[in-house]
Amino acid sequence: MKYDVTVIGGGPSGLMAALSAAEHGAKTLLIEKGKKLGKKLAISGGGRCNVTNRLPQEEVIRHIPGNGKFLYSAFSIFNNYDIIDFFENLGVALKEEDHGRMFPASNKAMDVVNTLINELKRLNVTIQMSTKVHSISYGDTQHTIQLDNHTNIQTTAIVIASGGKAVPHTGSTGDGYEWAKAAGHTITKLYPTEVALTSKESFIKEKRLQGLSLRDVNLSVWNKRGKAIITHKMDMIFTHFGVSGPAVLRCSQFVVKELMRGRDSVTMHLDVIPDKPEKEILQWMKNQIKTHPKKAFKNSVKGIV
Repeated sequence: MKYDVTVIGGGPSGLMAALSAAEHGAKTLLIEKGKKLGKKLAISGGGRCNVTNRLPQEEVIRHIPGNGKFLYSAFSIFNNYDIIDFFENLGVALKEEDHGRMFPASNKAMDVVNTLINELKRLNVTIQMSTKVHSISYGDTQHTIQLDNHTNIQTTAIVIASGGKAVPHTGSTGDGYEWAKAAGHTITKLYPTEVALTSKESFIKEKRLQGLSLRDVNLSVWNKRGKAIITHKMDMIFTHFGVSGPAVLRCSQFVVKELMRGRDSVTMHLDVIPDKPEKEILQWMKNQIKTHPKKAFKNSVKGIV
């Protein structure tokens, strides 16, 4: 079969790429090696799917891990507000939560997944599930995709949307790097950018804080001189293995980079009441003790410590 555009990978990027190609009149094929489309989308945001963010474009780019400026050119064509319009026009009602995060009003990631799949069908995109790509031969005007079942696909354009190496059980096993390399792209050093972090601290190992979640704290990553490299004010949670949550995910790439520089461990600093100076907190504590002299100290400072 011959296609104008062939998209490899049925994750969020692949689904959107196939939809865009079909909307522009291209005869489109979507190839997915797994049994389900949008697998990673379905588990994102704790199963609720954080669709996008309503904050101004500058703010969104500022919070992208690493070099967010690369998004300027893409955003000039399709930005975060276009994403909101896109889903609402397809009947997916969205709601805004803290820090501008947008979720489906139903709190169901599958509503987003199913809407995209239905739109693919409406636009007559050909979908091949449980189909693995063996190799790609690039030509000047036509390319050949060899499948594992020995059939060949002829296509004018290829979109490699097979994901990186994050969450391998969803199918992101890094296949696309070699295909991109064969097409002449440069693959830079790979490292995780938004991951939970592990710790060998005794209070983590003994699970003394497991399940404790904190809101709007300042979490910083320190360099070996004890200076903050990055600070994010967001929520976080202590887990059985370390720390996680939005603030940790935002800080994680800086921890990874420090470890890549040869450090055995990296210090993180937590300010649980970032908006109040020490003197004010101390005075509040003194007032609490004075006002409730018979109250146990641990109960007086409950909610802070």
